[in-house]
Amino acid sequence: MNNPVYSSVFKQEFYDLIELKRALGFAYVAESNAFRRMDAFFISNNLNNKCVTKELSDLWCCKRSHESIANQGHRISTMRVFCKYLNTVGLPAYVPPKGLTRKGPGYNAHIYTDDELKCFFSVVDNSISVPSECPYRGDVMPIFFRILYTSGMRVSELRLAKLKDVNLTEGYITVHEAKNHKERIIPIHPALVDKCKQLKAKIHATSPEEEYFFMIRPGQPMQLYNVYHNFRRYLDKANISHTGRGPRVHDFRHTYCVNLLRKWTDEGKELIAYLPYMKTMLGHEGFEETAYYLKLTAERFPYIKDQLKQSFPDLIQEAIIDEEHDFY
Repeated sequence: MNNPVYSSVFKQEFYDLIELKRALGFAYVAESNAFRRMDAFFISNNLNNKCVTKELSDLWCCKRSHESIANQGHRISTMRVFCKYLNTVGLPAYVPPKGLTRKGPGYNAHIYTDDELKCFFSVVDNSISVPSECPYRGDVMPIFFRILYTSGMRVSELRLAKLKDVNLTEGYITVHEAKNHKERIIPIHPALVDKCKQLKAKIHATSPEEEYFFMIRPGQPMQLYNVYHNFRRYLDKANISHTGRGPRVHDFRHTYCVNLLRKWTDEGKELIAYLPYMKTMLGHEGFEETAYYLKLTAERFPYIKDQLKQSFPDLIQEAIIDEEHDFY
């Protein structure tokens, strides 16, 4: 668990809010790091009184030249949460209103074609380990990316999975620190269970149960930059063009969902009975998030569009997704 250290006039309030959120079941790790930056901001502005004025709040909320609109929105949200908390404990604080940022153009999910997937995994299978830097890359990457594609897991859910979370006897991964703070069980594709067993025997012969299954080296999990650096290299070698905004690793999750819905539709299954399974597998809070994939499937495969519309006309018409909150 993260142990933040604060020094500003609001240091105790930061500690108290984090303790409250964790008592309610929230991990509150990313938020505690965001509070560190806010703590430094209060110090740099010589704040000596426990009061957040509108002027101070506006200064924090202003867009910085180097940041995206999404990051600005996260900063504003952090300030909003903290100021609301200050109000509840009787301290004066201006709460920044919603709507201070304008969303940029939405991201159009890239659904990998069968040929792209074939080329991509052919390249991944030729990964070479570098003993001094990435001693297990050639062993880990082919399995890591295949599980991403065949499970719909988020990147960080998989890269942070520990040995104790991966049950190779029954073939599933338990996700603990998931989005929406819900634990869930993800089946491993049967064709990958044996590969996982081989990987475990090769690199985890003496590893404790707390070790990361897809470690870079003992005690060190795969970092996001490791995933994306290798991902971009694989795309280039597979001749899959990258526009600067995509394709992304997260699009394996989108592709998994679209292909699963296509498979169910082609098999004549009643999707209304299968959507709860998809919702649980993906760790979605509500059906609106899952409905986004109905829309993607209808757009990607017009031949099943009419069937989907007959079953889910309103969901397909209204489905949207906030990419910034369903990432990694």
